[in-house]
Amino acid sequence: MSHALPDSYPHSSPGNPHSLLIVRLGSMGDIIHTLPAASALRFALPDATIGWLVEEHWVELLCALSEPRMGPRSPRRPLVDRIHVVDTKRWRKNLFSTHTWERLAAALSELKAQHYEVAVDFQGAARSAILARCSGAPVIYGFRQPRENVATMLYTRQVAAEGVHVVEQNLSLARAVLASLPDSSKIEFPLDQNAENQCDAWLRSESIGDFVLMNPGAGWGAKQWPSERYGEVAKGLAEFGLRTVVNVGPGEEKLSEDVETASKGAAVSIGCSLAELIALTRKAKLFVGGDTGPMHLAAALGIPVVTVFGPTNPARNGPFGSGSIVLRSSISTTSHSRRSQPDPGLLEIRAEEVLAAARKLLRETRG
Repeated sequence: MSHALPDSYPHSSPGNPHSLLIVRLGSMGDIIHTLPAASALRFALPDATIGWLVEEHWVELLCALSEPRMGPRSPRRPLVDRIHVVDTKRWRKNLFSTHTWERLAAALSELKAQHYEVAVDFQGAARSAILARCSGAPVIYGFRQPRENVATMLYTRQVAAEGVHVVEQNLSLARAVLASLPDSSKIEFPLDQNAENQCDAWLRSESIGDFVLMNPGAGWGAKQWPSERYGEVAKGLAEFGLRTVVNVGPGEEKLSEDVETASKGAAVSIGCSLAELIALTRKAKLFVGGDTGPMHLAAALGIPVVTVFGPTNPARNGPFGSGSIVLRSSISTTSHSRRSQPDPGLLEIRAEEVLAAARKLLRETRG
């Protein structure tokens, strides 16, 4: 939930850094979980130069594609002054290519030229810690118990994570950099007017007014709630006067087709860019889906969320920042092993339960 902060909040102190690099390469949900900490740092350091090191695939979470990646901040790049891009997945695939090493050298040269005073590694992986070290920042913060223990060898300051939710833990890392950090501050996503216009045009072409955004996909099979049940929920929401728009990610076309079929025409699918997904989510009355990046996007934008959880722990990874209802069976146990088969507890959650939760949130919103 966004919180307004008092005008009297102290913005600076003699010991504050003048330049700071945030390292969080991906993925979508993880970047969104880092935004509250980054936004709090920005609020407390309004005049500091803040950069962000990120994978190319996720740049639109920080900057509209039409906006330069460095320079004065604007609604199209509201948070950071500089965006530094890497493409580690492609580089690893072409490790022995001259082009790869040229791109890597250029990226590191650009990064080091900014002379950051402090780097904060929110990712806690070996590659993110190495890149933080390669920035040349003399002070590097990271978690005392990161995802990959080898990362600690590259930190100059190790911080014990506080809190249960990932957002709270990230805030605790940021608070080690700046003790007087606010607990939370307003998150701003880039405003891409072209994406906004395209979404408006598509909604008009489909004669869609108020709608629910649904995301049936999942990162791995154990988190995948059956697509037919999503369709049943969409059909029930139609009786509530709402169309359902199904977000289709890469390779999820069959999932969306199954949802549409089960919905009896109540759902319509759309494949969109990240900027368009941000624009579309802003307009939704409700979000329905599992533990995915689009769910965390909806929560961060303040959209009411109904989410189904299986093997992942909602206390740590659940929606943060909006009114929400989390459904999880008591027989589900927390595990991050990427099993292909749906979690048995997840399959215990019926479409009627999800529909009831959706109706409850919609009534509260309309009330």
